[in-house]
Amino acid sequence: MDMERRGAAKLQTLKKNKEFGFAYRRGKPYPTKYFTMICAKSRYGGARAGFSVSKKVGNSVTRNKTRRRLKEAFREYLPRAEGNYSIVFIARESAAAAAYDKLFSDMGIALKKAGVVH
Repeated sequence: MDMERRGAAKLQTLKKNKEFGFAYRRGKPYPTKYFTMICAKSRYGGARAGFSVSKKVGNSVTRNKTRRRLKEAFREYLPRAEGNYSIVFIARESAAAAAYDKLFSDMGIALKKAGVVH
């Protein structure tokens, strides 16, 4: 077992189309340079996130790398998340070439605007 990961928060993700649809219908968009975050108050415990990376971003390797980087950035903010939210991150083409610290700081700004973290 990876010792570094043991203390990390477990990331709850949106998986079903119905869960994504709820966030799209009820959520408010928070656009940034690298992604658009859609955030909706939810009944489920804690902050749950879904990640959408279209083919515009690149080939499958690039899309998966972008998704993993967004997931990791959100995982770092998860312990500070307050309340129940369903959040969808929709990556822009610029996210593929962005440095991780830029994605991380943009995510922090969007999460603070939405009131997910303080």
